[in-house]
Amino acid sequence: MALSRSGLPQLVAQGPTVAAATSPEKWETDIQAFEKKIIGGTSKPGSVLFIGSSSIRKWDLPKWFPDHQSINHGFGGSEISDSLYFFDRAVTSVKPSLILLYAGDNDIGKGKTAEIVHQDFRKFVKLVREKLPPQTTVAFIAIKPSIKRWNLREEIVKANSLIAKDCEADATLEYVDVWTPMLGDDGTPTPDLFVKDGLHLSDKGYQIWTDAVMKLMPQAASVK
Repeated sequence: MALSRSGLPQLVAQGPTVAAATSPEKWETDIQAFEKKIIGGTSKPGSVLFIGSSSIRKWDLPKWFPDHQSINHGFGGSEISDSLYFFDRAVTSVKPSLILLYAGDNDIGKGKTAEIVHQDFRKFVKLVREKLPPQTTVAFIAIKPSIKRWNLREEIVKANSLIAKDCEADATLEYVDVWTPMLGDDGTPTPDLFVKDGLHLSDKGYQIWTDAVMKLMPQAASVK
């Protein structure tokens, strides 16, 4: 059952500009860093896994979730396809109790359609079903409404809506709505939720995300 599937306004905007595809191998250094944490015991099997792009990487999990054992496998600039490519090394290897995925932002920013983002999400879920226990929950954190990418809002809303429908139909999937609470009374992104670049989150932005995600955290093992 999803946390929220409302508040996805029908907006009109310019479409994304198609960019050249990049090789996922560019993230090899990041993946090796994850593996070192696993080997060193910092990333413990059975923890809550946060995976995805820079909004995950910049999330100070010990600060925001001090009572839960979590793993941060965010690699800045990544797309869902990158998490697919490194799935065994970044996901399967830690046998997570709960997976929180934030990706799709860069995908659409680089020209992928909402349909491609949706299909990549389904591929991610398929790998979870194949490689992890059947009860493993995947929570998709909605693609955020940022100032920098506000011109892409129509495609973002469409991708969020497609994924939210999948989550509504599957008890092991969750849709975490951060789109709605990040909009101001005028229906545009609230400026103080972002740092100067208008894309990445300020502490106020992460407070909204933490509040939304905390509803799922009791499923995870607390830090003793």
